[in-house]
Amino acid sequence: MADIDVCIIGAGIVGLGVGRALALGGQSVIVLEKNHGFGEETSSRNSEVIHAGMYYPKNTLKARFCVRGNRMIYDYCTPRGIMANPITKFIVATNDNEIAGLESILQKGNDNGVPGLEIWDGARVKSHETALNAVAAIFSPTSGIVDSHSMMLGFLGDIEDNGGFLVKGTPFESAERKNGVWHIKSGGQSPTVITANTLILSAGLWSEDVARRVIGLEKFVPKMRYGKGNYFRYMGKAPFGRLIYPLPTSTALGIHLTPDAAGHARFGPDMEESKTIDYHVDEDKRVKFANSIRQYWPQVDEKLLSPDYAGIRPKIGNSLHDFEDFRILFHDTHGLDGLVCLFGIDSPGLTSSMAIGEYIAEKLQ
Repeated sequence: MADIDVCIIGAGIVGLGVGRALALGGQSVIVLEKNHGFGEETSSRNSEVIHAGMYYPKNTLKARFCVRGNRMIYDYCTPRGIMANPITKFIVATNDNEIAGLESILQKGNDNGVPGLEIWDGARVKSHETALNAVAAIFSPTSGIVDSHSMMLGFLGDIEDNGGFLVKGTPFESAERKNGVWHIKSGGQSPTVITANTLILSAGLWSEDVARRVIGLEKFVPKMRYGKGNYFRYMGKAPFGRLIYPLPTSTALGIHLTPDAAGHARFGPDMEESKTIDYHVDEDKRVKFANSIRQYWPQVDEKLLSPDYAGIRPKIGNSLHDFEDFRILFHDTHGLDGLVCLFGIDSPGLTSSMAIGEYIAEKLQ
C-alpha cells in the first residue's frame, strides 16, 4: 500500500491545476514544492493573459488545451469572484503587406475552433482604439486577463477541500519504482521518503533536473532552454482598453500591450536565451521596446518606459523560436508505470492549466 495516490512535483499553476483535477476525481494528492510558496517562478512572471488559441498548429496539444482552457478559466473564475476579464484583443497589421499574415492567423484560429474571430478594417479598428496605427486587425473577443495568483489559490483550496495538501520548502531529491509503488525522496528541513501510486513531474524550469533524478527515465529527458522575456511598464496614461498585439514574426509573438485598471500599460515580453535564472531587466532595452511599440502606437513616449520585471519560460527543442508542442509523457512512451512527465510547458501554459489537468486525469483513469 502506498502512502498516497498521487505525488506531484511542482506547485506552479499547472501542477496545481493537475492536482485539483485528480483530487476532485477522488484521488489523494500531495504536491511537493521546493520554494516557500506556490507559483513563485514562471507562474507569477508572465502577462497573465488568457489566450484564445489562434497561434498554434491544428490538433497540437497547445491548440487543444488553449481553446479548452480559455473557456474553463472563465467558467471557473467568474462564480468565485476571481478576476478573469475578457477585455478582448487586437492583432494588428500596420501596413497592407501584413494583411496576408492576419488572414493566415484567422484561418488557424478557425481551424482550432476559436470562437468569434473577425478581421476588422482600419476604420472600424480606429473607432474603438483611436491611438492605434492599424490598416486592419484581428478582433478576438475571448482573449482577456486573469488574476493568476487568486486562481492558483483557488486550485489549492480545491485540493485541500478534497483531502490533499501542499508541502512547501521541500525539494525533490529522487524517485524509484519498487514493489509496485513510487518511492519518492525529498529534502529540506525534514527529509523524508513517501510512497505513491502515481508520480507526476510538473517542475517547470527545473523539469530536466528533476526528471534526471527518476531512475529509468534518463533517455527520455529533453534538454531544457531558458527563454527570458523582459517587461517594461509605461509610467504615463496609455489610451488603450484591450490587449494590443503586433503581427507575430517567425521568432516571437512580438512586444504586446496589456492595459491595467489604472489606465497604464505593461509592454512585453521580448524573447532571448538565458544560460541562468536571471530576472534582471536591462534598461538599455528601452530603445528596442520603444521602436517596436511605435509600429502600432506612434505616440509612445520612450522616456516613460520603465524596466518592470522579467520571466523565464521552460523551452525545449533546438531553438527558442521554433514551434515546440507541450510534451506530456505517459507509460506508453517511457515504460514506467504510474509516471507522468510534463516538459516544455511554456505559453500558453497558464491558459491551458485546467485543460492539462483534465487531460491527465482522464488518461490516468
